[in-house]
Amino acid sequence: MVTAAMDIIAGFDEAGRGCLAGPVIAAAVILPPEGNPIVGLADSKVLSPKARIRLADIIKTEALAFAVGRADPLEIDHYNILRASLLAMQRAFQSLSLTPTCGLIDGPHCPDLPFETRGIIHGDRLEPSISAASILAKVARDEEMILADTLFPGYGFALHKGYPTAAHRKALMALGPSPIHRMSFKPVKALTTLLEATP
Repeated sequence: MVTAAMDIIAGFDEAGRGCLAGPVIAAAVILPPEGNPIVGLADSKVLSPKARIRLADIIKTEALAFAVGRADPLEIDHYNILRASLLAMQRAFQSLSLTPTCGLIDGPHCPDLPFETRGIIHGDRLEPSISAASILAKVARDEEMILADTLFPGYGFALHKGYPTAAHRKALMALGPSPIHRMSFKPVKALTTLLEATP
């Protein structure tokens, strides 16, 4: 992407859109101008947990600015997951210590921000700042779900992080929804309807 010399570019991405439980967390990252790139940046989904944590530490050290934002399960149920994801990105922007002049967003949908934004399909693979945001969002969300595992034992949140794995669905059937489950998501909603109909 060709930009003016004074452009301050922030990459935005989120983690947790496809989960049945927990928040959606977004990150915004402003990397230094090209010249000393962070080696190993990639879509967080293709990195091991150990590599994500290592890179997250480097990003936090070398970025000009970074921040995370979240939308909780009640907001996801109220707004829908897309609007909640964009809200989390807005909150990440509001926490940045440096104001961008341009935002690069992973995917086709852009949040309402006070500067030019551009949605990029597979941006987490193509743009380093989006890759960095992808990593920070994923690491922050994983840490939150590991904590949730201690608060709501039995669901296996530390293992599946709220994604709809077979083990998660089995625990959901056995225990019913927890306070951090997304009640508007089809598997959770269907189970709730079933439990309500059972005498």
